Amino acid sequence: MNTFIRFFYEFISVFFEGIGMIFGGIFNGIIKMFNFTEYAKVIDSYKDSFNGGEKFLVALAVIFLLLIIAIIIALLVLLARAIYRKLHNNFNKDELLEEIANLNAKVRKLMKEKDELMAMKVSQLGLKEDEGEEEEEAVEEEGDQGIRFPKLALIDKAYDGYKIKNYNNDYTLAELIDDFRCFSASKLHLYYDDSILRPFFAGLACGRLIILQGISGTGKTSLAYAWGKFVSMDSCVASVEPSWRDKSDFLGYFNEFTKKFNETKPLGEIYTSGYDDDIHTIILDEMNLARVEYYFADFLSILEMPSKDEWIVELVPSGWPNDPKNIVNGKLKIPGNLWYIGTINNDDSTFMVTDKVYDRAMPIDINIKVDPFKCREQDSINLNASYLESLFEEAIEKNKISEKGLTQVKEIDDYVIKHFRIAFGNRIMKQLNTFVAVYIACGGKEIEAIDYFIAKKILRKFDQLSIAFIRDEIDPFISYLNKNFGKNVMKECIDYLENLKKSI
Repeated sequence: MNTFIRFFYEFISVFFEGIGMIFGGIFNGIIKMFNFTEYAKVIDSYKDSFNGGEKFLVALAVIFLLLIIAIIIALLVLLARAIYRKLHNNFNKDELLEEIANLNAKVRKLMKEKDELMAMKVSQLGLKEDEGEEEEEAVEEEGDQGIRFPKLALIDKAYDGYKIKNYNNDYTLAELIDDFRCFSASKLHLYYDDSILRPFFAGLACGRLIILQGISGTGKTSLAYAWGKFVSMDSCVASVEPSWRDKSDFLGYFNEFTKKFNETKPLGEIYTSGYDDDIHTIILDEMNLARVEYYFADFLSILEMPSKDEWIVELVPSGWPNDPKNIVNGKLKIPGNLWYIGTINNDDSTFMVTDKVYDRAMPIDINIKVDPFKCREQDSINLNASYLESLFEEAIEKNKISEKGLTQVKEIDDYVIKHFRIAFGNRIMKQLNTFVAVYIACGGKEIEAIDYFIAKKILRKFDQLSIAFIRDEIDPFISYLNKNFGKNVMKECIDYLENLKKSI
């Protein structure tokens, strides 16, 4: 028995020596553990000394060792499979999410096509809306089926008996900017500089459409979001999709088969804003994922109308007796207390925003991130849209652009026409007068406003010109600006031209 004990000690020590070597050197230890030649040498050196019972025990020892080795191999295989599955799942996660998003978009498109096909089939069967009162009565007999704007009908109920609130506001534009700045910092931890907020407020005065543009991550959408929070009226976010082709994607469309109007969130916001005098905002998030002049064409034209009584959009060709009360003969009046703020990114996945859109909007560049700063606590406010409009009108009356400013603008206009073959018309001049006046009322200087407006509204047209055509004119233009306005006074214009040079 002593012989077996010595054998077993030496035999099994090979295995444990291997384990010890793993800690000192994993690779060498593994080789040692699986060195079957060495195990065989130990057995061979003792085989002549074993009696019958000891040989049986030797066999058990060999089986015991092989079992341990098999268990270790199985555990390593299971661990390797688990690691592979984990890595494989993480690798495919983003692809799966993207595929799900694409499938959802395709489902929406197919549903819309299905509705259109069903509408065609219904028309072929002779079930048309204009065929008389019999069909209309049949639809009304179905109760709710006769209400084609169910969501807007609920808004009518919610505002039944509502009286417009007068908040008795008493702010200046400069005070509003300071309050907004401190509100964003103290409540939302969003930080904005006056160099961003002054153009933003001046842009609100210029028209109903503002475009926030700049590099990703600088806070374009969050600025529009913060504005809604500040005036106690959350902004409505409309996430533009590449498939948008006309106003039905923005406002919704009438389904001939279900006899329902597919109402969108923007339509609900437009309809709600007609009931009060609060400031409403619709955010067109990543608005150039689709062509703006396609899905927003009606609004680009309507908002140019001089009289707000003409701001009317057609939703359906004719009216039904139980349509919402603010939809008259299928038409909805666009309220004057509603602003549209679009955000754009310029990359390979987006469309270029055309002159037609830019001319009717006020572009605001947000290319910097403001470092966090401490500011007093500021709560949100209630602000009447009519009061904000009155502040704009007062600013336009009191801060008319000076004769010197008008002369400087005229000189720049002549220079740009002569050297770059670009001109701007009456619409741009009207926006300029408004922008400069409100910018000054917000605490800025006239020359700063002129510089910003010309850079964003006029010089940005250079993007559509051939760089080779204008490259020899850029440096002389920079020299002209420095000579006639002062060294680096026209900072925004010069920065734009310098960046243009870098793209050559």
